[in-house]
Amino acid sequence: MTQIICIANQKGGVGKTTTAVNLTAAIALAGKHTLLVDCDPQANATTGLGIDKNALNQTLYHGLIGEAGIEQLIIDSEIDTLKLIPSRVELIGFEVEMMSEQGRELALKKLLNQMNGHFEYVIIDCPPSLSLLTLNAMTASDSLLIPLQCEFYALEGLGQLLQTRELINKSLNPGLTICGILLTMFDQRTNLAHQVAEEAQRFFQGKERVFETAIPRNVRLGEAPGFGKPILLYDPASIGAKRYSALAEEILNLEK
Repeated sequence: MTQIICIANQKGGVGKTTTAVNLTAAIALAGKHTLLVDCDPQANATTGLGIDKNALNQTLYHGLIGEAGIEQLIIDSEIDTLKLIPSRVELIGFEVEMMSEQGRELALKKLLNQMNGHFEYVIIDCPPSLSLLTLNAMTASDSLLIPLQCEFYALEGLGQLLQTRELINKSLNPGLTICGILLTMFDQRTNLAHQVAEEAQRFFQGKERVFETAIPRNVRLGEAPGFGKPILLYDPASIGAKRYSALAEEILNLEK
């Protein structure tokens, strides 16, 4: 059975796309047939896998507005078990064009329903906002993974995201759960990082999972997108690669 996980946080710069690309790659390299859906008009996940946006004929936008089926959108990556539905700037138009359409929150779910179980995991990278695209991603998903940057005010605004999830539970997707909270940009040398981790544990205690794996600040993680590669291909020996492999193992173990 396909597991669909969306990665969302309305705050920018929390490591959302970095996590989408590298977690998907780690799951795929563990032998699972995996699909990355770039649901962000900035299309950083698309370029992060080395795809030339300008050479694309069709993107997620064309699938959401009904001009293309899912098989027409899926493209290969450097990893055999990892496929991609790419994005491009025209995805911005989806929100404007669909604003008055009935059932507009279900467009992505309808598109992904065409998969016929080919993929074991689908990871959706959301834009940094609680927009119609993010609502589509949360409506189409089984669970929500929330990256939480280890900085002051890390939990600020998180209540709004959790409230949005509750509203979706009540109306559009009763089965949406929280896969876990992922601490990102974690620097174990600083007191601040440990304080944020402790605060997150207290905030979610008894309610949601905070992953044991934390993603560190890592130069190689920052370099990899410039070469169009996930960290596990760019520098598999780096601490960033090891942490995303460990996160993938945690997520795969949730199914056991």
